[in-house]
Amino acid sequence: MRESSLTQRQLIASFVDALRELPEVEADLAPTGKSRGCGCVAQVDLHVAGQSFVLPVETRKSVFPRDARQAIWQLRAASHARQGSQPLPLLVAESISPGAKELLRSERVGYYDSGGSLYLPAPGAYFYIDKPPPKSLVKPVRALFSGRRAQVLHTLLVQHQGWFGVTELARQAMVSPATASQVFTELDRFDWLEARGQGPGKERHLREPAAMLDAWAGQLAAARAQPLRRYYVPGANAEMLMAQIGQVFGAHAVPYAISHEAAAQRYAPFLSSISQMRVRVLMGAPADAAMGELGARAVSEGANLSIIEARSPGELLFCEQADGLWLASPIQIYLDLLRGEGRSREMAEHFRKERIGF
Repeated sequence: MRESSLTQRQLIASFVDALRELPEVEADLAPTGKSRGCGCVAQVDLHVAGQSFVLPVETRKSVFPRDARQAIWQLRAASHARQGSQPLPLLVAESISPGAKELLRSERVGYYDSGGSLYLPAPGAYFYIDKPPPKSLVKPVRALFSGRRAQVLHTLLVQHQGWFGVTELARQAMVSPATASQVFTELDRFDWLEARGQGPGKERHLREPAAMLDAWAGQLAAARAQPLRRYYVPGANAEMLMAQIGQVFGAHAVPYAISHEAAAQRYAPFLSSISQMRVRVLMGAPADAAMGELGARAVSEGANLSIIEARSPGELLFCEQADGLWLASPIQIYLDLLRGEGRSREMAEHFRKERIGF
């Protein structure tokens, strides 16, 4: 969807100002001379390094890889239709996703976003400024990797070789079909999916699981720290405590999943010892009774057991049982490790390579 003319003017004016701040650059907004079907809304006359260029400019509200492919075609069509100075097609948007920026750079198509990022590959003068994404992009992307939408992503990553219709994906992810459909729409924009079929029988496959997992990992850097309930269970080392949790939580029918270092060590050993366990638990009366039987007491320091409270069964999806213990899914363990302390990030990369494989 294109911006209103007012917002277009603001974006383009900001872009021209950014150009004028560059060394030995002159930039002027010119009449568009808009070509039918080219999609361009402005033209900038650029003078740099003793050369003159024309920038046919197209504006968008937000740009993801799928949008970038369309914009590249439109901008090149506009460039071929112009006469005179050498054209340099350029896309100006309120927000451009990292994947879309990478695609535009690979095709040597310039861009500018409201966060101040700029890429301009002019012959003899190359400009590249990379700044954090604007808030207009950060918020919707962050929402994709949280709550029930995250359950859909989790399902697609765990079963990344499968094909899913909306109804089946919703069932396995424990969400509504509307939520599954919304996530499919968002992921299509990132160009991570492959589709087959039409109508109600349409299915999608996650073609780029590594890219999606990278994007999810990137979101964790700005996420809030996980709220933990910290406890000390007397007289138990990590192995003994793990066995006790399996027995006591099982006896009380408590839904749980061991995560972080303790779980990763079971799948792909990395550390010489584990001093603390972190467990995702669906809290309630059975969990309270189990904690009481363990003799766990709340502490502010010196904890050997930390509880991550799960708010719904969907947060314990794809647990795997090993030696009488429920372990979180490898995807969940990896993401949890990225939010840990000490050597947990180092362990996360080892775990991803050895257990996840993409």
